Amino acid sequence: MTARLPRPSDVPDSRPPVVMCDEPGSFAWGVLHRRHPALIQQVRDAFPYAPRQQRALDALLAEITDGVLEPLEATAKDHALWAARAEPYLGRSWFDAPFLWAESYFYRKLLAALEYFGEGPWQGVDPFGPFKDAELSSALVDEELRALDALADLPAERQASALLQASLWGNRADLGFSVTADEPARTATDAGTDASADAGAGLVADDSALLWSLLPVGTPATVAVVADNAGRELIPDLILVDHLLEHGHATDVVLYVKPYPYYVSDATTTDVVGGLRRLVRASGRAGEIGRRLWTAMGTGRLEVRTHPFFCAPLPYEEMPEDLRTQFACVTLTILKGDLNYRRLVGDRLWPATTPFADVTAYFPGSVAALRTLKSDVIVGLTEAMTDALDGTGAAWRTSGTHALVQARRSPGSDPGRPSSGPRDDLEGTV
Repeated sequence: MTARLPRPSDVPDSRPPVVMCDEPGSFAWGVLHRRHPALIQQVRDAFPYAPRQQRALDALLAEITDGVLEPLEATAKDHALWAARAEPYLGRSWFDAPFLWAESYFYRKLLAALEYFGEGPWQGVDPFGPFKDAELSSALVDEELRALDALADLPAERQASALLQASLWGNRADLGFSVTADEPARTATDAGTDASADAGAGLVADDSALLWSLLPVGTPATVAVVADNAGRELIPDLILVDHLLEHGHATDVVLYVKPYPYYVSDATTTDVVGGLRRLVRASGRAGEIGRRLWTAMGTGRLEVRTHPFFCAPLPYEEMPEDLRTQFACVTLTILKGDLNYRRLVGDRLWPATTPFADVTAYFPGSVAALRTLKSDVIVGLTEAMTDALDGTGAAWRTSGTHALVQARRSPGSDPGRPSSGPRDDLEGTV
């Protein structure tokens, strides 16, 4: 990204305000107040960091809890990028900054404290690697992969539905979310391999029919998948990619990942390779899928890409032109997870009934979001659904108990089947 990024005050904005961190007890406040300090301790315990790194972690902890926002080191390669956005907030409390910006800045400063970008021996060492490795090697993954064998005899359409659900609910297995969560993560087996069970009951909006209508079997199509978490989310994502390729929904798939470790469990190229190896080593259908995907990588039908923008504290509306061009050239872009959703709709306090198509009209091409709800922002719900959920008194927006599939057809794409749209039924909202 070479152009100067616009500052928040550059352009007047009549849209709802962005989510801030300054309301005690709010979800955003809790992330800064509890999750980030807990994560510093977890990272500290995971590696035998040198005294200088320990001191840097102490300084970061003091800064985010009792201090003020400090600039990145002047020698950082991306100093200009962050300085353009940091200027209004430097010298102020972290809780005075927008939530999306403050979260991103925390992870960037955490990597700096651990010398991830330095020239020394810790360069490129993923501080979240031990957490990812433990999850990927867990018995839960074995269980989820064995469950794939039960899908082999189902019709392709039912397999597609089950695998889409697995990819959707796999987002519940989020290491960052579990740092301070009180309940166990929902697994792909819980929901994805039984699409008629409580996974469906937890959907607040379901544009699955529209999504599949954009990818008719046998029609040449390129699908972009913007990944979210590694491990137990990335595995079902890769399995869904295999289904798209194997059953003719896509001729090729581009999988976008983060250029460096981010938000604890966000996927990098290393994590993709680790996920593929995990599949290849598995028995039964999982192993077959792994070998097909390995071959697809070698032939170019599955391509992994990254871009600095994926670790930028910006909404997708401000994506650089080169990335916009890439998304414009594909048949459908599927954005995975909560952070991608927040960036897609702008991390603003939208009324929940704001149409998804209106908020995402800027996006270059057809777009779909698969998201387990783990933050306050949401659009595209019916009034009845919103009232019913709010009436429960539960933290349905942030607890990971509900999910959505939302899609918007590009005006230039084929008409296909209509969307089922937001859900009016209230089953399972309590």
